[in-house]
Amino acid sequence: MVGIVDWYRGEDFAPLMLVMSGQEKHRLIRSLRQVGEALVAAWPTDDGKEYIAAVKTCLDAIKGNIPAKAARTALLRAAEEAGIPVIAVVC
Repeated sequence: MVGIVDWYRGEDFAPLMLVMSGQEKHRLIRSLRQVGEALVAAWPTDDGKEYIAAVKTCLDAIKGNIPAKAARTALLRAAEEAGIPVIAVVC
């Protein structure tokens, strides 16, 4: 059985900034938790092929079944689909 990963941890997750509309215009994403929060609480739409794939990928990563970077990649595809600009963050 694969255990649930620490979804607050971000050391294996390259940060990025989503440029969203609404109150929180710039959303910094540094962990699986923040990917999940962006997809569930802040995403402009809840339909779209890449959005649904990103939600499923994020859940798989939280469960430890796939690496966190797969969730990051899926988030990038969903952002492109939704027309959300993404800024790479250098730390």
